[in-house]
Amino acid sequence: MMLSCKDVTRLISESMDHSLPFGKRVGVRLHLFICTFCSRYERQLLLIRDTVRRIAAMEDAYDSLAGELLSEEAKGRIRKSLATP
Repeated sequence: MMLSCKDVTRLISESMDHSLPFGKRVGVRLHLFICTFCSRYERQLLLIRDTVRRIAAMEDAYDSLAGELLSEEAKGRIRKSLATP
């Protein structure tokens, strides 16, 4: 049975969170082989996921670097200004 584009896009999204059963993975791969639109959707989701991961990693690196460069007094001023409405 061939999966519809609607089924495949849902399964692609699910596969970002957990591994799909073997039969569904095969069905998705077969569909992606013939459907350029769903293939593009998968590539876009992967790009979004990778971009968000890179941004998060950059923020973590920046936070740790800023923590090393700022004095405790400066950190306190920043905390105070963020806490003030």
